[in-house]
Amino acid sequence: MSSDSHISLNKVTPGGLLIAIGIVFGDIGTSPLYVFKAVMGERILTETLVLGALSAVFWTLTFQTTLKYVIITLNADNKGEGGIFSLYTLIRRYTGRWMLYPAIIGGSFLLADGIITPPISVSSAIEGLLIYYPKLDTVPIVIGILVLLFVSQQFGTQWLGRLFGPIMIIWFTFIGVMGLLALTHNPGILRALNPWYVVQFLRDYPGGFWLLGGVFLCTTGAEALYSDMGHCGRGNIRVSWVFVKITLLLSYAGQTAWLMQHLGRPLGPTSSFYQIVPSSILGFGIVIATLAAIIASQALISGSFTLIGEAMRLNFWPRQRIIYPTDFRGQLYIPQINWMLMAGCIGVVLYFRESGRMEAAYGLAVTLTMLMSTVLMSAWLRSKRVSLPLVIAVTGLFLTIEISFLTANLLKFEEGGWVSITIGLGLIAVMTLWYEGKNLKKQFVEFEPLPPFITTLKELSNDLAVPKYATNLVYLTASENPNEIESETVYSILHRAPKRADVYWFVHVNVLDEPFAVRYNVTALAKEDAYFITFNLGFRIEPRINLFFRLAVEDMVKNGEVEITSRYTSLSKNNISGDFRFVLSQSFLSYENALSLKQKFIMNSYFLVRRTALREDAAYGLDTSNVVVEDVPLLFSMPKNIKLVREKKPEKADNLQL
Repeated sequence: MSSDSHISLNKVTPGGLLIAIGIVFGDIGTSPLYVFKAVMGERILTETLVLGALSAVFWTLTFQTTLKYVIITLNADNKGEGGIFSLYTLIRRYTGRWMLYPAIIGGSFLLADGIITPPISVSSAIEGLLIYYPKLDTVPIVIGILVLLFVSQQFGTQWLGRLFGPIMIIWFTFIGVMGLLALTHNPGILRALNPWYVVQFLRDYPGGFWLLGGVFLCTTGAEALYSDMGHCGRGNIRVSWVFVKITLLLSYAGQTAWLMQHLGRPLGPTSSFYQIVPSSILGFGIVIATLAAIIASQALISGSFTLIGEAMRLNFWPRQRIIYPTDFRGQLYIPQINWMLMAGCIGVVLYFRESGRMEAAYGLAVTLTMLMSTVLMSAWLRSKRVSLPLVIAVTGLFLTIEISFLTANLLKFEEGGWVSITIGLGLIAVMTLWYEGKNLKKQFVEFEPLPPFITTLKELSNDLAVPKYATNLVYLTASENPNEIESETVYSILHRAPKRADVYWFVHVNVLDEPFAVRYNVTALAKEDAYFITFNLGFRIEPRINLFFRLAVEDMVKNGEVEITSRYTSLSKNNISGDFRFVLSQSFLSYENALSLKQKFIMNSYFLVRRTALREDAAYGLDTSNVVVEDVPLLFSMPKNIKLVREKKPEKADNLQL
């Protein structure tokens, strides 16, 4: 990365701070609504429980959010971009193939988090209405809000994005002030910042260790600090985190002060967050909490779209239709994923019905994501030549914390944790089988040297006895080498109805480890007859090949490298450009294969998943009016030990004597 990029990434501006507060901290910012409710449950409040919970929350935010993400992980930027797949692309060139599995697992559970965060955030906010209406069924209200949120995605959320910053500043100021006012009634509770209270909590309170699952919810959303680095910049996130952390701690401290005044009895059905809000402004508190929950949900939905977009480019996910509803940078909309998330969110609400029952599923998803990011982060530290003892110490610290949280969360597997595990495992299966299927296909593709083939192409191009198929014929190729091409392409041009053209183009799309590159290079195989173009695109760039190819050809025409004017006399004299036709191949599994059980399972699963994917022409952004898709049988290995015996021709029977 250039020094200028580092400067802009570390630069702190008022606008950048506003954006960071608006889109980065929505998830972690709404955690005070439900953390203490998840920890306390229906237990009788004791000093060890209450002060220990506050101490555990403080040190979790310090180690997990501040140290791991804000101080360490934010340094692992990929050309200014962050996120678990960006981290993977940074290290995959230095590590073995196995590192893709932590990336797939982490990405899958991060997507599962996108299904659970909107229900728990919105439910926690709306449940404040139970203070006014104790028998109110909040489920229809929560579902109504979620449906509106998901339906609005197709129209773009740029208008909502402008409100994120101001609303979240009001929210954080509100929770900080409410917490501070409550804290003044018992400032002595700040003694809980001493880590010894965590030790007492784990050692002396019955089942204290198993309550860590609820404590962990205070750091959910920390992954967003890293994922949104490209939108906000490292400097803006770090500075704004100081303000956000102070307000969060004030809110938790204020709730603790209130809980200390009610020792000896259970918390009750209403969150301690709403208990410290004066009744005169409780209505405002519920409204601003609901808006903050919607913003947190929107951030997770947008993050899910970005995550799937990256997964497609890394061959972890089948290609889906992507829409860019506005000109807002980085904003995309994937209809299939949007409706999948909406169905998942509604299912979570209908199954759990209240936020308190969702926290087990929520905690498991986030813990597993953080565990995988720790594994990837340790590999990144080694790639940066950080000393091995320090890498072991840092990795060991975070793995100890996260495995402890994971173990505590697993206790609630039967209470709802199985939901996030099931969702995550399903997504892992899709990503793994798709990736392995693509790789298995790639291993059996045969290539032929291209230079000898060029002579035949030139002869075919000048053979007027063959009807012209197109002026410019374009083939997409998986070959990274301009000196070789798939055997199937040779067969398509020469044998599957010979395709005569004036100019042959072979186009390869190379996905780079950097996020936003849009570059191309050209190899002239035979001037005016055959060209090999490679598009080097970042892993966050949609491969709109129709557009990129046109721009590349226009650039070549301007430089005098190629002539695309039609070679038909009547059109050439009027300077009319010739036509372009793209030929794509779409494989299917041949019946003649002799596959191992593992290969058969992978390929059958791959083709099953492919039914949900876009056709190749749509996936590469090609205009269907000039695209031909050819079905090609995929043959891995011919069956062996089959001996076909030719029967001897039977002798002609003698004529019967009558």
